[in-house]
Amino acid sequence: MGNADYVYPSSAPTAGEGGDCLHRAAIPPPQPFLKSLKNAMKETFFPDDPLRQFKNKPPAKKMILGFQYFFPVVEWGPRYNLGLFKSDLISGFTIASLAIPQGISYAKLANLPPILGLYSSFIPPLIYAMMGSSRDLAVGTVAVASLLISSMLGAEVNPAQNPTLYLHLAFTATFFAGVFQASLGLLRLGFIVDFLSHATIVGFMAGAATVVCLQQLKGILGLTHFTHSTDLVSVLRSVFSQVHESKKKPKFFWISAMAPLTSVILGSLLVFLTHAEKHGVEVIGELKKGVNPVSITKMVFVSPYLSTAIKTGIITGVIALAEGIAVGRSFAMFKHYNIDGNKEMVAIGTMNIVGSCFSCYLTTGPFSRSAVNYNAGCKTAVSNVVMAIAVMLTLLFLTPLFHYTPLVVLSSIIISAMLGLIDYEAAIHLWKVDKFDFLVCIGAYAGVVFASVEIGLVIAVVISLLRLLLFVARPRTLVLGNLPNSTLYRNIEQYPNAGNVPGILILEIDAPIYFANSSYLRERIMRWVDEEEDRIKASSESTLQYVVLDMSAVGNIDTSGISMFEELKKILERRGLKIVLANPGAEVMKKLDKGKFIETLGHEWIYLTVAEAVAACNYMLHSCKPNLVTDEKAEPWNNV
Repeated sequence: MGNADYVYPSSAPTAGEGGDCLHRAAIPPPQPFLKSLKNAMKETFFPDDPLRQFKNKPPAKKMILGFQYFFPVVEWGPRYNLGLFKSDLISGFTIASLAIPQGISYAKLANLPPILGLYSSFIPPLIYAMMGSSRDLAVGTVAVASLLISSMLGAEVNPAQNPTLYLHLAFTATFFAGVFQASLGLLRLGFIVDFLSHATIVGFMAGAATVVCLQQLKGILGLTHFTHSTDLVSVLRSVFSQVHESKKKPKFFWISAMAPLTSVILGSLLVFLTHAEKHGVEVIGELKKGVNPVSITKMVFVSPYLSTAIKTGIITGVIALAEGIAVGRSFAMFKHYNIDGNKEMVAIGTMNIVGSCFSCYLTTGPFSRSAVNYNAGCKTAVSNVVMAIAVMLTLLFLTPLFHYTPLVVLSSIIISAMLGLIDYEAAIHLWKVDKFDFLVCIGAYAGVVFASVEIGLVIAVVISLLRLLLFVARPRTLVLGNLPNSTLYRNIEQYPNAGNVPGILILEIDAPIYFANSSYLRERIMRWVDEEEDRIKASSESTLQYVVLDMSAVGNIDTSGISMFEELKKILERRGLKIVLANPGAEVMKKLDKGKFIETLGHEWIYLTVAEAVAACNYMLHSCKPNLVTDEKAEPWNNV
């Protein structure tokens, strides 16, 4: 490549002129602190600018818009028609056929009375229909949250020995989960949920699904004494230690392969006709008729159980939010509309707060039920209302019919639903795309399966945060080269035909510069300088004179970063090298100016593009020799 690839300025960019033939990197005008703080707060908490619809509106209109924001049904309700209702009616009854057996099954998984699964499919969907912004989310209980409640509350209170206290703690945990969820939405703190990465969720869900399937061995094998632990070792030990006690597998086990509601109906009918409950087939037993009783007075707000309820509520609330919002956004993308994540948090939190007061435990938008709702052709959240009415009719008139439902059917329903959560294709995709993400996924899975659900979640979050810290603390630095016959500069590893510029080392810093990475960047840049000088010695090229730093990806810098630049400048000058900056952003320029680094470096050594910086350095290399002063207290270098 060499110097033939460059077109030099027709006149020297002198220090006094500051390179007037080139564009000068501008320092943004100063802003009042309060205005800067306001902008920073807005970008942090209101990135979607939800208040823009209120601008220039009269007070009455603002009040209506505010009511519509928290209750979207007020906005779309007046446009609702019979055509939409036909689709929602079909969808509602379809998801009700899945919600009824799943609700009973998941309540058993949480070690709660089965009727609570039906209660939780009645009140919460009505609340969400008024406040939710997703058209496709079908509200109900979920297996993972049920497993978490069973694991975390069961560690403090044995549900078999003290079922009343356990039930009241479940209501209390649901209340705190709802308060936490709604608070996240009202305070615009939804970004906290984003710390659960896609890889974390894939691994955690797969691990939880595996544990749930293992837990169902109790119902399938008919074991009377089963461990309350959720790890693989404890479950297998419990199974093999009771092999001699397991009952004969029911003759009607094939029923579980059919659709959930059909399995429940046929299983109950066959048990009733054959009196199979007298021959070792365990059944649900009596379910209380009637709609949700009030439970607000049954919550536990005293020690030592209050801390357990709060901890359980927060953890299950985060998991439920992550699943519900992810599912809602996925189906919204298919139908080309947007949902507000913070608004969804308020809606899900409110329905859990209200639900906890009416004998419901934690609910969200499960993927399996929402997928059925979507495929059945739902148009609006009215499908949740139809499902709730169907569940209400079941509670009022049909609960006696579930008396003979065999537990093996419920276990099979749970297993069939959980197998869909073991997304091995996603794990393979993670391995192909990003090995570290795959490790996060496997870490979450192994933690859930071999330790506990809580430990698996902690492991997954810790690994994800560790990766985030590595990104911040160890940002990438790249050597750039010139593409032939152009003024473009790209990574020489990505573009092998990009040539080195004689006498100039061009580096790109690929992240903001903070206290966590400033020392690393100084050391890494100096290592690049050492490697470049070694390469030049081996190839007998021109000596290195300039180090150009491409700052395009540096969105911000703190005082530690500015100190790093000052140290780097002194180190390079002692070695006879000059530092040049290219394309620093507005925030960076503002900080460098206030930190007096621009004054120290010289504004003439800051350029808008790498091409301009290289052109100026090349001109100096071919017009005069730099007169670098090695004394640290000397005046800034002058290129005249």
